[in-house]
Amino acid sequence: MATRRLGIIMHGVTGRMGLNQHLIRSIIAIRKQGGVPLKNGDRVMPDPILVGRNADKVAALAREHGLERSTADLDKALENPNDTVFFDAATTQMRADLLTRAIEAGKDVYAEKPVADSLDKAVALVKLARGKKIKHGIVQDKLFLPGLRKIKALRDEGFFGRMFAVRGEFGYWVFEGDWGPPAQRPSWNYKKAEGGGIILDMLCHWRYVLDNLFGKVQAVNCLGATHIRSRVDESGKTYKADVDDAAYATFQLEGGVIAHMNSSWAVRVRRDDLVTFHVDGTHGSAVAGLTRCLIQPREKTPRPVWNPDEPQKLNFFEQWDEVQDNIRYDNGFKIQWEGFIRHVCEDAPWSHDLLEGAKGVQLAELGMKSWAERRWMDVPELKV
Repeated sequence: MATRRLGIIMHGVTGRMGLNQHLIRSIIAIRKQGGVPLKNGDRVMPDPILVGRNADKVAALAREHGLERSTADLDKALENPNDTVFFDAATTQMRADLLTRAIEAGKDVYAEKPVADSLDKAVALVKLARGKKIKHGIVQDKLFLPGLRKIKALRDEGFFGRMFAVRGEFGYWVFEGDWGPPAQRPSWNYKKAEGGGIILDMLCHWRYVLDNLFGKVQAVNCLGATHIRSRVDESGKTYKADVDDAAYATFQLEGGVIAHMNSSWAVRVRRDDLVTFHVDGTHGSAVAGLTRCLIQPREKTPRPVWNPDEPQKLNFFEQWDEVQDNIRYDNGFKIQWEGFIRHVCEDAPWSHDLLEGAKGVQLAELGMKSWAERRWMDVPELKV
């Protein structure tokens, strides 16, 4: 048994997602556990070099987490033959160009979603990666959420019977920045010129969630909105938010399933979690959040009576049973990183490739077109 080094160029890890989920909770956690085990007994130890525009900032970040390497020179990092994987978690607008540079340099690539800010760019990336015969992946973290893993297990065991409806609620209040608490999301999320907008951001997620758990997406009807039109950026400057901060979308899925997803950065939460999925079937229903999942089989379904003249006597929240298990669920981003590392190092099976990322961009573009034209849009099979 041997320990194999894997050099990873990590770009965009000074941002919230790149730092917390990818660097600290994934790569650093993998290093602390002694690497990623392979089938032959070897272990792969990721050796990241942190890359960012501010050399002092990435150097300080590297020192904080016990890493020896950082740089502000991406070109030089890409020239190093000993670092064979490139990862990006920077802004959406930059991603396609950065991945193109990495693929042209012969690197295997792994990236946050959306993989690009247009379908044409996303398809071009797929073609380039295939032509260069490199390994490639896109983050699809929500498939590894404990709540959705429990939904999948229920589906696989036939709990739902014939599944026919999915209702999702995602989001929370992002502070405007002009009073009290600062905004929790970067200002580029609300600027069209910088690749912002919740339709582009979240419909990419809903594509892979729906495709993998409930049925292939066949059509979409989407309404976007900009509810908060003025915000304050990181420097304290007021700016106009010119992209959607909420999306209300309905999807027709393979097998006759209807799904509806509300996504909003302008909603005050009164539900069990920041995202919930309510799934209905002929034999039972389930509601899942990030970690928990509650079920109501048909034999325990109550028979309420509609009477607007007196307060409701039934407590509907108490009529659900929590799915219990003794599984310890690891961080979903870390699980997917381990899968990608095995794919790179021992050619383990891998389905979360750039084509899957392009499908997310396809759905987002059709969602925006649906909003603009106020009509349903078919979602054709994406062939590349």
